[in-house]
Amino acid sequence: MAFVSALSLSVATPRVAASATSSFAGARFVRAAAPTAAATIDTTIRAEASKSVPFWERPASLDKSYAGDVGFDPLGFSNAFDLKWLVEAELKHCRIAMLGALGMIFPEFYHLPNAAYSQTNPLAAVPSVGFAPVAQILLFMVVLEAISYQKINYNPSAPAGDFGFDPLGLAKNESARKRFALSEVKNGRLAMIACGGMIHHALITHQGPITQIQQGHFIGGDYPFGV
Repeated sequence: MAFVSALSLSVATPRVAASATSSFAGARFVRAAAPTAAATIDTTIRAEASKSVPFWERPASLDKSYAGDVGFDPLGFSNAFDLKWLVEAELKHCRIAMLGALGMIFPEFYHLPNAAYSQTNPLAAVPSVGFAPVAQILLFMVVLEAISYQKINYNPSAPAGDFGFDPLGLAKNESARKRFALSEVKNGRLAMIACGGMIHHALITHQGPITQIQQGHFIGGDYPFGV
């Protein structure tokens, strides 16, 4: 009975030393060594991965505060230039590209009642319409640039791309504004790619985009305005 009691005390004793021994009636009980150091905890802070390309790190300056921010900046523009200026510039090009894509497709379905406006090749259409229409476009661009300059420099707190023009009331609340802001950026980026593709094919085929698709004419022609 005394032996059992001694054995129980030996096992129940907390193991606080690296090694300890206990003996009773010639018997020797050896306790296992306790760990001398706590497990190492990895506290390394890792950079967030880019949503657009998972094996890239998200640039630190891209803080997801702007619509369409997926951490894509392989050339590091967001670290070299003012981010707000870059966002305004992207939105401006998105809007121009969406108008440009529509302008390259629409004349194949309808044009103003003048032979000068019947050219469906978007590159040949510029010299076809003459000086006056082109001058009007350039003047319109100057006015828009002046408005953009005023906003960026004198009203920097306004949301990117917001010029107070919303005749359809699409941004009636904050939730709707964020949804349409994201849609605008996505469609604008697609339009920029589309404009590049349509201009490239116009250089090769000298046709409008719809005619190219209908005729399956994707190669050939004289560069840049041959027949």
